[in-house]
Amino acid sequence: MPSSSYFVVFTLDNQSYALSLDAIETVVRAVQLTLVPEAPEIVSGLINRGGTIIPVLDIRKRFHLPSRDMKIEDRIIVSKTPFGPIAILVDKIEGLVEFDSNETFDGGTILPNMDGHVEGVGIFKDHTVLIYDISKLFSIRDIEGLNLDVD
Repeated sequence: MPSSSYFVVFTLDNQSYALSLDAIETVVRAVQLTLVPEAPEIVSGLINRGGTIIPVLDIRKRFHLPSRDMKIEDRIIVSKTPFGPIAILVDKIEGLVEFDSNETFDGGTILPNMDGHVEGVGIFKDHTVLIYDISKLFSIRDIEGLNLDVD
């Protein structure tokens, strides 16, 4: 991890997670998703952002958390990945934080069996924050079969 980086901290079921600010396009209020019959299980639905169709991936499934109905106070994080934009639905945005290298710990050292998904671990408001690389957390295989090219 760089010596100092900005991260967006969010929660799922009272656990804090973070994504690099560099990987985030925007954060929007939860909106109704367009459901896609026969989509991969990880795909919750689609949203339309300015004419761009973006798959919303179920981060709860990736983290093996119980599913729950969307709430009006939920947020959608739209992220940039090498295979195009994707979105995730989160419970709450805690804030933007700058972690210095002395405030974080290497994820591979602390959680060696996490296959490189956890980039690091930090502390925010006295809570442990798991820092993820969205491009390693999800891949093009997660959205295979969706044709998102809209003319």
